[in-house]
Amino acid sequence: MTKMVIRMLRTTIAALVTLIAPELVHAQAPSAADTTPRISIGGFVDGYFAFDFNRPPNSDRAFTTQPARHNEFNVNLAFVEARLDAPRVRGRFALQTGTSVQSNYAGEPRNGTVSGPDLARLIQEAFAGVKIADNVWIDGGIFLSHIGLEGFISRDNLAYTRSLVADYSPYYESGVRLAWVPTPRVTAVIHVVNGWQNISETNSAKSGGVRVDYAASPTTTFTYYNYVGDEGADSARHRQVRFYNGAGLKATFTPALLVLAEFDYGTQGRASGSGNTSWYGGMLTGRYQATPMAAIVGRVERYADTDQTIVITGQQDGLRANGLSLGVDIAPQARMLWRTEIRGLQAARAVFPTHDGRSAKSDAFVVSSLALTF
Repeated sequence: MTKMVIRMLRTTIAALVTLIAPELVHAQAPSAADTTPRISIGGFVDGYFAFDFNRPPNSDRAFTTQPARHNEFNVNLAFVEARLDAPRVRGRFALQTGTSVQSNYAGEPRNGTVSGPDLARLIQEAFAGVKIADNVWIDGGIFLSHIGLEGFISRDNLAYTRSLVADYSPYYESGVRLAWVPTPRVTAVIHVVNGWQNISETNSAKSGGVRVDYAASPTTTFTYYNYVGDEGADSARHRQVRFYNGAGLKATFTPALLVLAEFDYGTQGRASGSGNTSWYGGMLTGRYQATPMAAIVGRVERYADTDQTIVITGQQDGLRANGLSLGVDIAPQARMLWRTEIRGLQAARAVFPTHDGRSAKSDAFVVSSLALTF
């Protein structure tokens, strides 16, 4: 009798397990509306050595910020970050240091007693975002710039150094942005910010900009971006409105060959009220993945700011320069990248400082960087 009861219990339990198991599996599977936030912690360190053949007397290199120092082992950029991603909220907080940070935030304005570069340069990004509708997000805080095809972090750029047109457009901005992804191919972002690369305000006006990325195909993406804002002080007699427009192309011609092309053009009202100043810049960069571990990178570029709206040289005609770069990237291990680049710039005027206190029309340097992502 006991054996019969045991057999009946076993049969009943087996039947129950057969009926319930699918429901248990379904209940344990993550649902489409999973609201669990994903928090990630990481960082990046980019150390370098650069040698400028003009040997600037105080080791500060002119006109480019990556690398910023000559004949010196130093850190270009190092940061630690925390990210939060969830279906309806997101955010990033990153603290940074390095010579590129020192250089790029040196012009951060002091307006009052609690503003200026001392604190601002430590913050790479600090923003919080909320999803307000399907494919629509609003972010507010400090974030990396929406202008151009080259970013602040060298790891994410085709070439180690940034082109002149990238160096002389904003690295960062402070404000709010509305991002809309109407289709998998199109992303549009509207920005309202304090100004052209400044966290602290320089006047009572706000500035704006738009960026649109269109993936025409899996291998080709077109980008348009702009900026408009008054760069003059509130006390200025005339408005100094800056209009900036740029367009870019990212194209993968083969699995090993990636090309970027960019052209930007800007104007600004003169302080005197008589007309506008203007400047432009462009670059063409190619990267060829020769082996799984090694890639070759080349770039040609042009930048012209004869009115010295963005780049002040103290020379007639400002900065008009052409550039050529050639680099080799080696990835010896996952998360590690060793990059070496030689770059030459040729200007119309003698604007590059030399070791003897004079200036030269040309400049050339070599830089080698070892970067780790963790």
